[in-house]
Amino acid sequence: MNTVGTPLLWGGFAVIVIIMLAIDLLLQGRRGAHTMTMKQAAVWSLIWVGLSLLFNLGFWWYLTGTEGRAVADTQALAFLTGYLIEKALAVDNVFVWLMLFSYFAVPPALQRRVLIYGVLGAIVLRTIMIFAGSWLISQFEWLLYVFGAFLLFTGVKMALAKEDEAGIGEKPIVRWLRGHLRMTDKIENEKFFVRQNGLLYVTPLFLVLILVEISDVIFAVDSIPAIFAVTTDPFIVLTSNLFAILGLRAMYFLLAGVAERFSMLKYGLSVILVFIGIKMLIVDFYHIPIAVSLSVVGGILALTLLINAWVNYRNDRKIK
Repeated sequence: MNTVGTPLLWGGFAVIVIIMLAIDLLLQGRRGAHTMTMKQAAVWSLIWVGLSLLFNLGFWWYLTGTEGRAVADTQALAFLTGYLIEKALAVDNVFVWLMLFSYFAVPPALQRRVLIYGVLGAIVLRTIMIFAGSWLISQFEWLLYVFGAFLLFTGVKMALAKEDEAGIGEKPIVRWLRGHLRMTDKIENEKFFVRQNGLLYVTPLFLVLILVEISDVIFAVDSIPAIFAVTTDPFIVLTSNLFAILGLRAMYFLLAGVAERFSMLKYGLSVILVFIGIKMLIVDFYHIPIAVSLSVVGGILALTLLINAWVNYRNDRKIK
């Protein structure tokens, strides 16, 4: 696998991730069960975005000195594009978390622990999937066309999909888990496991955690191939992906109260997936520059938000 990642870059990235996880997760967790206010969520979201941009700046500066300005510009743009794609697609993941917490009636104060373990699990799973994907692509380049076709299909399906009226409890995976796990009837504070009559039981909170992890794997199947359309370098794919994931907990609490205001987002994300799928399918005929990809993805997101604001304005006027 060809990569610009040197031991120094990998080590620096690992140190940043460990330090920030310690601050964001461990220190926050010492306060006991609590929720994050919207103000705190906004501050943490800005911190994560700022840290990601600072990392990219340091990455660009390092490559400028070791590989030259042209390589540095290309790779830094690849990181930024991958980060933007993952951040955008992660919003859909957050909405799924909102539905899960709502269905299982998980109080906001107890959602913190699920999100902490959910983010940690996502880091491990994404790392494994990215290295496996990079290795597979290095061995079988034709997989890029499979990824492209899959993203094209997923984008069209996302745009045409109707609202799923079936409750979460009716999903096959939920029914299977409930049938194979010894589970308590109610949530036991922040506990995932409890003992009753000498037997070990899982709590509904543990079921929610499993579903959160499963949802992340499902969304990773979309987002990771999308970043491979930008670059197949495992260092850039992993760092851009993980920096976006590390801010998911703050993003969740930031969007928790306004999720219904983003009704048009799925259409913007579907267009992005279709664009990336086409980009992968035509790579042998025409290579779309990374700068153009970044502009297109950013433009689609900006236009989607503008349309969403207009739709919300129209709906608010009707209510009045």
